[in-house]
Amino acid sequence: MDLDALTGCLASSACLVTQTTSGFIIGMLLFLVAVGLTLIFGVLKVVNFSHGAFYMFGAYFAMTAYQLSGSFALAMLCGAAGTAILGLIFERVFMSRVYGADVLMQLLVCYAFVLIFDDVVRMIWGPEFKSMGMPAAFQVAPLFIAGGVVPPYYLLLIGVALAAAMILGLGLARTRIGKVIRAAAHNPGMVSALGINTGLIYGGVFALGGMLAGLAGALAAPVRSLTPGMGFSVLIESFIVTVIGGMGSILGALIGALLIGLIRSFGSLGFPLFTEGLMYLFMVIVLVSRPTGLFGKEVA
Repeated sequence: MDLDALTGCLASSACLVTQTTSGFIIGMLLFLVAVGLTLIFGVLKVVNFSHGAFYMFGAYFAMTAYQLSGSFALAMLCGAAGTAILGLIFERVFMSRVYGADVLMQLLVCYAFVLIFDDVVRMIWGPEFKSMGMPAAFQVAPLFIAGGVVPPYYLLLIGVALAAAMILGLGLARTRIGKVIRAAAHNPGMVSALGINTGLIYGGVFALGGMLAGLAGALAAPVRSLTPGMGFSVLIESFIVTVIGGMGSILGALIGALLIGLIRSFGSLGFPLFTEGLMYLFMVIVLVSRPTGLFGKEVA
């Protein structure tokens, strides 16, 4: 425990800006993964334990596309689109067969594919660590805000994640497709009775969730090392985010992700050996005070 380092950082505007920015980066990546996880659970009532694998594939797809084209915009598109297609295939071929089954069965299917996907990555890209590197457009001098160092790429990452949050929120609230998705989450039988193909909705939601996780992986590729199994730690933290924010809540996923990001960033200064424990401790405190999470709703 190093409270002097923590209090010293809080008293310094430069350190405060740097650590807050780092917390936002962690939080925004977690949000993109967690919001797909909570969306899938909210509509399909399935805990997608394999969700972290889509984050991993998004990073590898983006790295490969960037190496072939040199375009980071195309790399992000390939990371997101590739995992969306993978998610749709995975849902239609495998997950659709365990809807309504015991939760243990669903978890076993998902965990089996976690191992399968990790081995697929090892076979295609190899078991060693990979690095995409920072795109040339962002290899520029950092910005200085109140004395704190902020790399320009961090601003892009935060902006893309916030844009995704706004588009997703407005899309679900204002568009016809969004209203159908929300209706399917509450009463799929009635939606089906109205002649709407619920299977298509489920596949689309799963693909959207996979796309968001893949986008997170693509955005993380320039600043994180790529390795088989890299999605598992992100998956665990994403579950913590969804539990804190409330399962099925997009706003809860955003707030929960930012809180976890800030806890990790500042906790690494004051409690370097207990950073992981701080996240779980915060989750326990939230659940004890509000079992449904910060923005979760009571089930009637």
